[in-house]
Amino acid sequence: MLNAVQLELLGLEDTQRLGRLLGQSAEDGDLLALDGPLGAGKTSLTQGLAAGLGVPGRVLSPTFAMVMLHEGGRLPLVHADLYRVGDPSELDELGWDEHVVGGGVVAVEWAGRFPEALPEDHLAVRLDGLGDSRSVSLAPRGPRAARWAAAVLKGWRAGE
Repeated sequence: MLNAVQLELLGLEDTQRLGRLLGQSAEDGDLLALDGPLGAGKTSLTQGLAAGLGVPGRVLSPTFAMVMLHEGGRLPLVHADLYRVGDPSELDELGWDEHVVGGGVVAVEWAGRFPEALPEDHLAVRLDGLGDSRSVSLAPRGPRAARWAAAVLKGWRAGE
């Protein structure tokens, strides 16, 4: 299985490029678990993911809506933000189980708040840093996520 990989991102363009590669290689049922401090680029990465999936329109942070469904791309994108979720029982009110197993690709910001709610096989992404220099760690948690990460890294290294 692929171990965690560290990448350096130089600005918004690199962050969104990585997201596009994630979207282009995503398969139905993939889940991206995003973590990092405020302003680290979780939403920017998800915007790139949406672009890679061919999702039309603007993708904004679902901080207040908590879960947003974006359709019209190669696969639907479920974009969730757990920052304002205070207790695991609130996940049921959001229809968490339906979103996670409902098909499409799921991107969860602040996923580390409730790791027990994530499927066993997912791609954990940690973004750190602010401004033009960020580091990102891609850590596959299972064979499906390892295949996804390997495809992304191949495109990254090829300069796609």
